[in-house]
Amino acid sequence: MIQVSDIAKNKVIELMREDGYDATTDFVRVGVKSGGCSGLSYELNFDRSKTETDKVFEDNNIKIIVDKKSFLYLVGTTLEYSGGLNGKGFVFNNPNANRTCGCGESFAL
Repeated sequence: MIQVSDIAKNKVIELMREDGYDATTDFVRVGVKSGGCSGLSYELNFDRSKTETDKVFEDNNIKIIVDKKSFLYLVGTTLEYSGGLNGKGFVFNNPNANRTCGCGESFAL
């Protein structure tokens, strides 16, 4: 399960609307790929369809899809949005990460 904070929810809805997506029917695709300074990095995109192997969740009225491989890395993660002095963007608070980089965009287990 991936949770979505209230601030992240509002930003997701805003960005989806700007990109021509509808938060009531379309998805936020969250994933993990190799790379980044800590070994793994997060991916976040909008999508209108899902595959047979995708896991589907809904939290705070946001539909989230995660591919099977990424799911194991993301269980228990909370998607948040930070607009502070250190930069704007989505932040993944992942309890599975043993190490993260300074920018928060990559992690290691």
